[in-house]
Amino acid sequence: MTAAVALPAVAATSVSPGVIVAAVLGAAVVIAGLVVLMRANAEAFPLLAVLALPFRLPVSADGRTVNLLIPLYLVVAAGVLAHLLPRLLARKERGPGRLEWLLLASIVLYAIQALYSDDLAKAAENVGFFYIPFALLFVLLRDLRWTPQLLVRCLAVAVALAVVFAGIGFVEYARKELFLNPKVVAANQFDNYFRVNSLFFDPNIYGRFLALVMIAVTAVVLWWRNMRGVLAAAALLGWLLAGLVTSFSQSSIAALLLGLAVLAAYRWSLRNTLYAVVALLVAAAIVLAAAPASWHLGLKGSGGSANNATTGRTKLIEGGLELFAKRPLQGYGSGSFQKQYESHSKASVENATSASHTIPITVAAEQGIVGLALYVALLIVAFLVLFRGAGRSPPRIAIAACFAALVLHTFAYADFLEDPLTWTLLGIGVALARADGHGGAGDAAKTCDGGADVYDVVV
Repeated sequence: MTAAVALPAVAATSVSPGVIVAAVLGAAVVIAGLVVLMRANAEAFPLLAVLALPFRLPVSADGRTVNLLIPLYLVVAAGVLAHLLPRLLARKERGPGRLEWLLLASIVLYAIQALYSDDLAKAAENVGFFYIPFALLFVLLRDLRWTPQLLVRCLAVAVALAVVFAGIGFVEYARKELFLNPKVVAANQFDNYFRVNSLFFDPNIYGRFLALVMIAVTAVVLWWRNMRGVLAAAALLGWLLAGLVTSFSQSSIAALLLGLAVLAAYRWSLRNTLYAVVALLVAAAIVLAAAPASWHLGLKGSGGSANNATTGRTKLIEGGLELFAKRPLQGYGSGSFQKQYESHSKASVENATSASHTIPITVAAEQGIVGLALYVALLIVAFLVLFRGAGRSPPRIAIAACFAALVLHTFAYADFLEDPLTWTLLGIGVALARADGHGGAGDAAKTCDGGADVYDVVV
């Protein structure tokens, strides 16, 4: 499981019973305080949720370390008590739509297929620590009234986080020293370039976060006519782009480009955007083919190969396809990829990973045709919900572009339903789509071409 930001002051150590009791009591106090805050201010939950999204704490137990989003869990628990539970008791909770049913089915199927997995602990970890808490996050975000001001404030929180993370990344790059993740530290000793991960455990997850924030900021710029604001946003995007480049995350750069292409298609012309994308792909292919070995792209020189260029992902993908071919119907069970990959390919623990870095292949290997079909259905419905009728609403276009970029990133680096960003984008996207379809708040979601106020952009 790839990890997001971890608070550096916390080490992954075994947890004693006394520490557990103290942690539970402390969590109860924090949750109680958050409930009071959320009941007094309806915007407190979404703002705190966005603030807590990246932060994970490493917790070690039974010989394995899990990076848990404990700050986000506290916020979600408080949100459930402050908002969701009262609605359920009053029977005011709205019924689920097709996307909600598919998300629920994905969780249920994953839990069922864990019964025959040879790594039940991994599957239980994903369900208990990721799927269920994030599903609650999705419901809470879906049922919010997303005003223009709230959208801007949440974006401001995300931008502030991204700016700080990029700054920390620049310090790492200047010092050639990472604050976190000994695996990346070791890899940097053998690579010909230095990859930063800021306070994230992984350069690619760091890059994913920066890319999504950049897409959202670009959406504001494209529909904003305030020149001073556009110039400030351009400087901000330059800062974040520099941070993304120092991560050397090819998957994040590809995700960013896709998100920008979606925005361009909606803002200007789909046909011209497609022409530009094709031209860019052709140019990239020519550069890759002609690049000398001194560029260290991994295709030429000593050990040059597609697998080397993709840092080992080609073999992982091949291994996943072989697993799927051997048990195509039901797969090997939820969370089983690493153990099955090791068993079938005779790979060492150091060379194995918990996923193929390509979500469809991981799903196919673990869950077979049944899980793969459900995954495809989920993607189709999600894209329909996010994109249908989004042309007159810049906020919806921004959410849809971010989701498309995230999905592409999962094709190259895994973590789909295990990433809270997925559920966050879907929750906000569904809320905006429902408001747009039923009038009311959605009546303000018109395409705006000339507003001077940033609030005009998001409405």
